[in-house]
Amino acid sequence: MKAHVPGDVDRPPRRRLPRAFGLRTRLVLAFLLVAAVGCGTTAALTYRAARTAILEQTQDTAVSAFRQQVETLTIQLPVSRDGLRNELQRIARQGKPRPWRVYAEYGDLRVSSTDRPESSVLTPELRRRATADGTIHGSFQRVVKDGTPYLTVAVPAVFGNFAGQPEGHPTGLVVYAVMDLGVEEANIEAMLLAARDGALPALLVALVPALLAARGVLRPVRELRRAAHSMGRGRLDTRIHAKGSDELADLARTFNESAAELERSVTELRRAEARARRFASDVSHELRTPLAGMLAVTEVLDEDAGALDSDTARAVRLISAETGKLAVLVEDLMEISRFDARAAELHTDEVDAAEMVRKTLQNRHWNQVVTELADGIRARLDPRRFDVVVANLVGNALRHGAQPVTVRVYAEGAGTGTGSGPGVLVTEVADRGPGIPEDVLPHVFDRFYKADQARTRSAGSGLGLAITLENVRLHGGTVVAANRPDGGAVFTVRIPL
Repeated sequence: MKAHVPGDVDRPPRRRLPRAFGLRTRLVLAFLLVAAVGCGTTAALTYRAARTAILEQTQDTAVSAFRQQVETLTIQLPVSRDGLRNELQRIARQGKPRPWRVYAEYGDLRVSSTDRPESSVLTPELRRRATADGTIHGSFQRVVKDGTPYLTVAVPAVFGNFAGQPEGHPTGLVVYAVMDLGVEEANIEAMLLAARDGALPALLVALVPALLAARGVLRPVRELRRAAHSMGRGRLDTRIHAKGSDELADLARTFNESAAELERSVTELRRAEARARRFASDVSHELRTPLAGMLAVTEVLDEDAGALDSDTARAVRLISAETGKLAVLVEDLMEISRFDARAAELHTDEVDAAEMVRKTLQNRHWNQVVTELADGIRARLDPRRFDVVVANLVGNALRHGAQPVTVRVYAEGAGTGTGSGPGVLVTEVADRGPGIPEDVLPHVFDRFYKADQARTRSAGSGLGLAITLENVRLHGGTVVAANRPDGGAVFTVRIPL
């Protein structure tokens, strides 16, 4: 037992966890994530390959065409600005796949096919590579300027393009072409948007197999949950239909095997428990008749003990006391057997709670007990069982605690000013003893529990507090054992009014 021994009436309801991120949701999300990663990876690779293909095709066409145009230059040295400008404008008009802006540099001379002699798109790196020693084929570079992509090409003019000059050597004249790649970039962007727009329907299509897969995986899980819930409600013959050879089928078979073993074990335990209860009940019942005779004889012997010698009188009184204890033990065993067999019944009546406690104390001549009883509290109680509850708690306090022992009776809840819920009758029994050790508190209502394992005898039957607990539960109430902050033990009983 535990330090707090509430009945089922005050057990808080089990909170169900939110199912927004249940197993079904996680499976669907995982499936969609894999589909999204697959679509994204495919789209990225396709985009990269298409972008490279488009740019390389444009780049190769432009570079090849520009080189051919530079080779057709017909200019006499020294270079004439106007003649060179005319040639550059001619080359610009021949640009492929679109017109170019053409620039030429020859020493300090800067000429272009446009109104601006120089271009800010041409980089020092491109100029360096175009004028490097031995360079006759030129080079190209893709540049982004102010968010706009450009293809820049540099081709050095060599002798052989000029009349009367030796072939194969650079002349110092470098011709540059600048072409806007905005059209290609727009085409690539359109492909990216098309890939993105195509991924969304693909994910929606992937949702269908995701739901089907989640349903197939969760069906045995739901069956397992229902089976576990059914077993938790006592149906130990619950089994799961296992089919297939996957891990879930193995789990179902393992569950069935465990359930079968558990059913066998519980059935055997129930049989053993039933035999033990029946044995205790039968023994107790069979002992009542001889005990009644023994009690009658010991009463007679007690009356005549004064006429006997001291040793015989002491033995007679010992037999009488032990016979009385045995009679109490037998009655308690029979009472606890009725609780175990669920044969105990309540015979309630509307009574005055304070008056009931006074009668319990008066009938046992416990005049030393201090009482704080609120008069006028009417409660529906079984008078006999409530008398047993109060008597067991007060007797326990007198035997194991220290005086003064105090009994308080008051009401909580509706109509008492202490709450808004249904009314509750509260009965407290407190003493001023050493209290209950912390390791003993969880076991005070256990049957035959001994705090000191070396102690073999007890003034009571060892069942008093267990019977108290069962009687309180039968009333739909609770009983709790605790230690007072200022010393001593306190037992608190709460029974609905």
